[in-house]
Amino acid sequence: MLFKEIIGQQAVKDRLIRSVKEGRISHAQLFLGPQGSGNLALALAYAQYISCGNKLEDDSCGQCLSCVKYNKLVHPDLHFVYPVALSKDVRVSTDVAVKWREVFLDNPYVTLFNWFELLDAENKQAVIGVEESAEILRKLSLTTYEAEYKIMIIWQAEKMNQAAANKLLKILEEPPEKTLFLLVCESEDQLLRTIVSRTQLIKITKINENDLIEALVDRHGMSPGAAESTAHLADGNYAEALSLINENENAGQNLASFQKLMRASLKFDAKAVMVWIDEIAVAGRERQKNFLNYALHIMRESLILNYADVSLVKLGADEQGFVKKFSPFIHSGNVEHFIDELNKAHHHMERNANAKILFMDLAFKFNELLNLPKPI
Repeated sequence: MLFKEIIGQQAVKDRLIRSVKEGRISHAQLFLGPQGSGNLALALAYAQYISCGNKLEDDSCGQCLSCVKYNKLVHPDLHFVYPVALSKDVRVSTDVAVKWREVFLDNPYVTLFNWFELLDAENKQAVIGVEESAEILRKLSLTTYEAEYKIMIIWQAEKMNQAAANKLLKILEEPPEKTLFLLVCESEDQLLRTIVSRTQLIKITKINENDLIEALVDRHGMSPGAAESTAHLADGNYAEALSLINENENAGQNLASFQKLMRASLKFDAKAVMVWIDEIAVAGRERQKNFLNYALHIMRESLILNYADVSLVKLGADEQGFVKKFSPFIHSGNVEHFIDELNKAHHHMERNANAKILFMDLAFKFNELLNLPKPI
């Protein structure tokens, strides 16, 4: 993975490259950034740059023996740990290493959902267990084969259970010589504080919208207008942008589904609500999350239409007609509650909530919120 292949994040790239040039490589670093920000890709590009045998001024060479092996994820001094769905046949990361290489090489901005979808384990619990910690200790007890450093990248480090995390504390505090831990995390709050305190924080923000637009035009051949609309909806999340590209053919379906929900919720037409819930419940979990993100987009654009410059509204032709009629129902007295409920629903959906129960609750909440009077 080369730094130039990562979208935006130039300040972080510069910081990482400078730390190598100045010999200030911390033995344990936490790459903390939201989904789709490129935190995993940055960790791997950093590891490759450290191990590169012919470093360039601002990137790995991409051609030396070390880079060739990194590009295939087969370097003997590079180790990965990631969540798995524990079973009789799968206990640690190496049990599914071939699939991991497949999914990462296809998309370095892989999400946990993408990963578990490939494993056919979408509805199982993602965990880095205590047996993984023992495997980490075993691997790092070995001497390096080719590179100066042994590098351990732990993706979704917040998925370590407490037993696994506790077992890693000592080695994080006193690692073997020339050993690097690169923890990649989306939610710092889910990590043990004792682990966070033993790492150097590399904070990664959402991708700048202009950088994301440029990537969508260059990498996916999108028109500037379509790229701008997609980037705006993705909100700095390249993984979400990819999902939106795949779902473009369903944009009309999202609008129709949103219209049905709002109309049924306004006067709470129980029959219409149940029909709508049955329709969306049979969609895949990723499609349901996509709908919730789409609903957030419509809420935000409706608010902008009411209170800000109309030129800032980014809607398709079909959406504009609907939002013009719908926007009066969205105002300062209820918009924060709408966004909060949609964000909570998305959060619960990611944690395998029952779709029918979740969307029924959402319909009840929307009935209440749509009927709140506009503040004077």
